[in-house]
Amino acid sequence: MNKGERVAEWADGRVGVRRPVRGRARRAFPDHWSFLLGEICLYSLVVLIVTGVYLTFYFHPSMKEVQYNGSYAPLRGQMVSEAFDSTMHISFDVRGGLLIRQAHHWAALVFVAAILAHMMRVFFTGAFRKPRELTWLIGFLLLVLAMFGGLTGYDLPDDLLSGTGLAVVNGTILSVPIVGTYLSMFLFGGEFPGNDLVARFNTIHVLIIPGLMVGLLTAHLALMLYHRHTQYPGRGRTDSNVVGVPAKVRVVKSSGYFLLVSGAVFVMAAIAQINPVWQYGPYRADQVSAGSQPDWYMGVADGLLRVMPGWEVDFWGHTLALDNLIPLSVGVGLFLALGVYPFIETWATGDTRAHSLLDRPRNRPVRTALGVAWLSFYLVSLIGAANDIIAIRFHVPVESVTWAVRIGLLVVPVATYVLTKRMALGLQRGDRGKVLHGRETGIIKRMPDGEFVEVHEPLRPEQLHVLTQHEQYSPIGPGVGLSQRLRSRVSRILYGEGTQIIKPTLQEYQALHKGHADDHA
Repeated sequence: MNKGERVAEWADGRVGVRRPVRGRARRAFPDHWSFLLGEICLYSLVVLIVTGVYLTFYFHPSMKEVQYNGSYAPLRGQMVSEAFDSTMHISFDVRGGLLIRQAHHWAALVFVAAILAHMMRVFFTGAFRKPRELTWLIGFLLLVLAMFGGLTGYDLPDDLLSGTGLAVVNGTILSVPIVGTYLSMFLFGGEFPGNDLVARFNTIHVLIIPGLMVGLLTAHLALMLYHRHTQYPGRGRTDSNVVGVPAKVRVVKSSGYFLLVSGAVFVMAAIAQINPVWQYGPYRADQVSAGSQPDWYMGVADGLLRVMPGWEVDFWGHTLALDNLIPLSVGVGLFLALGVYPFIETWATGDTRAHSLLDRPRNRPVRTALGVAWLSFYLVSLIGAANDIIAIRFHVPVESVTWAVRIGLLVVPVATYVLTKRMALGLQRGDRGKVLHGRETGIIKRMPDGEFVEVHEPLRPEQLHVLTQHEQYSPIGPGVGLSQRLRSRVSRILYGEGTQIIKPTLQEYQALHKGHADDHA
């Protein structure tokens, strides 16, 4: 045996990993560009961890005031916190420090974006169905943790911009009835901003959230290997097999993807400035940073807060700050709706079978329309978070922008739902026509009676299979009891009349093709 084989033999004799690894290595992995979204999540997390470890060597999570005497002359001599001082030291005095800081921040933005895009791919294709409900929940929790991880990291430098954002967070927490005051006191270690904020956020950001994320990611990968990867429909692909490339080929490709993702993050960090804390200065409780904007993933919360009217009501001798409480409730409800949707769909369909073949979004018009409406609400809220910047850039009153966002939050999701559903149904009609009549060739033929017709070319068997392999559910009939009636109503909304175009039957195909049956129609 050569040295490599001897090392493998030694390790196998002590930890027994050779046989399980061999079994997994013989598996095939589907090869589709959309699966890269999940890999971007993993690789950006690796960049986050590596750059984060580097930053911990120089960052001091303390709010103790010191005099700044660093390289940035405009702030020299001012009293700042140790957190801000160490951030400035990293940015100007540590070799490569600013590059690592910006790479860490950009990787966080890419990480959250990749998780959201990956979840949307899973949502639109139905990859959350049995047996992958737990995988979906893990991905949802990773999204929430990534957002709070970004929020806590964003606030660590103790600069004026992050302090302004924290003031908004504190106001939102205080609006929670009964427990809001206690939550604020616990989080900030006293009256806002307190003296322990940076230390507590540093513990959450560096220890608690990464530990939870690594554990969830490990469970996610373990479940993916256990249940096998999902795959898009195609000839020879079923719920019980996987068609793709060998594991060795996938490892080589993934290594290249890792280098590409890492390189892209560092290129952005090198050429695109982000979070220049020296321009904002240290946080002061009596100052507010003009034109402050949160990172994009928190834009939905900030946008809802900005466009909410300043409503307050008295209830049992207590003041309820509805201008904070309602946006908080809507934002939480928006994400909870995304997290529980797979269970609602399973409950409405009664389908408890295992699925490994993905849906084409057009074949599930209501689900696709709901997903697009969810995204449109998010985007309109994100626009609301920039209402002041939009007003300045386009020279319009900020009140007009705010009212446009308020109306958009009510109108745009409904409009996108209707439009997306109609587009999906139109694509289904087009697929039905292709199956029955074939593909348009653009060739015009003159018939003996003088009529001009376009020649259609019959589809190949594999194309017919893709267009007709999907299953169409029937709505559940009315039942007895409130729960059953609700289930029947939800089922009709998802799969009732007007929610799908009946796909061609074998008899229809045979009749149009003069009895020449095709097993794939």
